[in-house]
Amino acid sequence: MHGDGLPEASRVQQELKELAKVAEGDLKDAGSREKIEATRVHFLGKKGLVSKILRQMGDLPAAERPSIGLVANEVRDRIEALIDEGIARLENAQRDLVLLESIDVTLPGRRQRMGAKHPLTQTIEKIQDVLKGLGFDLAFGPEIEHDFYNFEALNVPAHHPAREMQDTFYVDRDVMLRTHTSPVQIRGMLALKEPPMRIASVGRVYRRDQDVTHSPVFHQVEGLFVDDKVTFADLKGTLASFVSQVFSPTARIRLRPSYFPFTEPSAEVDMSCFACDGQGCRLCKNTGFIEILGAGMIDPEVFKAVNLDPEKVSGFAFGIGVERVAMLKYGISDIRLFYENDLRFLEQF
Repeated sequence: MHGDGLPEASRVQQELKELAKVAEGDLKDAGSREKIEATRVHFLGKKGLVSKILRQMGDLPAAERPSIGLVANEVRDRIEALIDEGIARLENAQRDLVLLESIDVTLPGRRQRMGAKHPLTQTIEKIQDVLKGLGFDLAFGPEIEHDFYNFEALNVPAHHPAREMQDTFYVDRDVMLRTHTSPVQIRGMLALKEPPMRIASVGRVYRRDQDVTHSPVFHQVEGLFVDDKVTFADLKGTLASFVSQVFSPTARIRLRPSYFPFTEPSAEVDMSCFACDGQGCRLCKNTGFIEILGAGMIDPEVFKAVNLDPEKVSGFAFGIGVERVAMLKYGISDIRLFYENDLRFLEQF
């Protein structure tokens, strides 16, 4: 027993804990690295107070030493943690002082730059809204397609140039990156149990083509309507409404005979130039019209490929490139601008 009434081991443990409290107070008030270092030496140095107390352990019974050693380690760890916190506090204060000296806090803050949707996204959403208003349901499909969906079911013969390696990105002999969104229409018709069906397919497509008006990756929107009595007049009325809502309420369309393997009859669709209202200008090359999309009545061979009877059903399809719509609407002459992510270009939208 000691004069204070505590067993010797308990007294040593209490002294150690009191040292931790004293060290905490000293380090809290330390205003310099020198003061922190002096405090460290005072408590943890070879001749420090903790070491001085621990030297008394030799006078204690061996059974009591482990418990004192445990407390001593806790006190030492606590003081070291306080030292690290004190150093960090001084470093932060020094850094704040440097910032205050180098930054004029009276200047107004920088305005956060607001983001906006990409012009292609804006165009796609506009086209989707128009098509949904015309009664079309949106449909999507894989971008890696089998030859059956991308070519064969669409009545594209094996010798057709579109199947050649220089035009199509092949994964292997029968698998490719889709060259149009028409495979979505094939999948839709194969799943059709009973007409009518009115779908619009939207997505990325891929072709080996690149210049100021063509990109190896671009976006396409296609519409498909299948029912028992669909006529070419239905197609023309749909296209006229589509063009007037996407481009201009005063826009007029004209249809010119054309050829596509999956439609018969087929037509190229022109729109009256919105820049000159059909009078002739540089944009429309003085013709008064601008070619915008392809369309036609679904070829009977396509219906046969998807197990529909061409004697009982009919339908039309049309397709348009999203980039072409955006280039015309915004007066953009180079398709590559859409993919270069130049903020000077994108901020205009």
